[in-house]
Parts: sequence; C-alpha cells; structure tokens
Amino acid sequence: MPNKSLQRTPYMRHVSCLRTCHAALQVSLSCGVRLHRTDLAMPIPEEIRSELAPGEQVIWSGQPRQGLTLRSSDVFAIPFSLFFAGFSVFWMHGAASSGAPISFVLFVVPFVLAGLYLVFGRFFVEAKQRSSTFYAVTPQRVIIRSGILNRSVKSLALKTLQELSLSERTDGTGTITFGAQHPMASMFGDMPGWPGMDQYLGPRFDLVPQARSVYECIRKAQASAA
Repeated sequence: MPNKSLQRTPYMRHVSCLRTCHAALQVSLSCGVRLHRTDLAMPIPEEIRSELAPGEQVIWSGQPRQGLTLRSSDVFAIPFSLFFAGFSVFWMHGAASSGAPISFVLFVVPFVLAGLYLVFGRFFVEAKQRSSTFYAVTPQRVIIRSGILNRSVKSLALKTLQELSLSERTDGTGTITFGAQHPMASMFGDMPGWPGMDQYLGPRFDLVPQARSVYECIRKAQASAA
C-alpha cells in the first residue's frame, strides 16, 4: 500500500511554495514596488541571483548611489587630508633638500602616499566599492553582497532582525542600518573610504535611492515574516 505521507509531500511543497509567493506578492504590492521574478532574464543582477535559494522571490534589489560623492564627514575630512598631505610633502621636500640620509627620505614616503590617498584616492576607492555592492530584500531576509577583490555576502533574517534605522538626505538617498551598531559607528559611519573604518560599520544599505520607500518596504516584509 503506498505511503500517504510520501504521496502528500509534493502537494505540501506546492502549497508551501504558493504561500511564499503569495506573501512576497502581498509585501511587494504594499511597498509599491514591482516583484522581481527570478526566472526572467532582466530584473535582478546576477550578483544577487546567484545568492538566492531555489524559489526565493526578490521584493526589492538595488545598489548604492554610483560615482564620486561627498559625505557630511568631508566637511572636516577634506581640510584634515589637505593639511596632512601638505605637511607630508613639505616634510619630504625639506628632508631631501637638506641632504638627509636616503633612509629618512624613504621613511617619509609612506606618509606622502597616505596623504595623497586621503585627498584623492579614497573617493575613487569608495566609488569602486559602491559599484561592486548589491542589495536585495526577500520575504525572508536581507542580502548584502560586496567586495572588490574578494566577495563578501551577508544574509540577515527578517524574523530575528531587532533594530532597523534610517538616515536620510534631502535628495531622498539614505542609509539603512541593520541591528545594533558599534559604539563608534555614529562617529565613523559616514567615513567608509577611510582606512580601518570598516570595522566600525555594521550591516547596512548605504546611500540607496528612495531610501524611505526601501525602509518601509523592509519593515512591511519584516512584519509579514514575523
């Protein structure tokens, strides 16, 4: 006699899939965004598609603002970087023109390079980082994929996500942070291009367009997942 539990398994899986898709559609409609279909060619980037589980639907996907950009921290960072770079160049020039040992001149070179990075390089490095970063929201989780040389993927379950905050600009772009933040994040959270600052930054959607709409979409998905 056939095992009834085995006969019901495909049916139960079908029902579970229908419920998941229905929940995703409801959240997508309530967020005012179009539900991405993973079986179509265009809607979502391959960087996100490759991270999805079979049958997992995407409510929203996007990237940070692209290109070179200024942040509020640059009001203080730019004058400091100019001072640091200028002092380093003056120091090296003074050492070289005074006949100081070559070893001392070489000792100053890293400071000059660091100063040039702070003045110019960090803007291009951060722009490259943002171009390699992809975000997605599904009915079950938040996905953050980033990394220039090495791929890094963070997956945050909506059911267990306790804290969600939004920092919004006047043009509508903003940053959405997930979970408890490092005590130093409030000081260094707007300085991702500076060396060593990543250790203070928790998971987040950085500089996303229409940030408030994305924020509300995540909240509604979180309520549906609870």
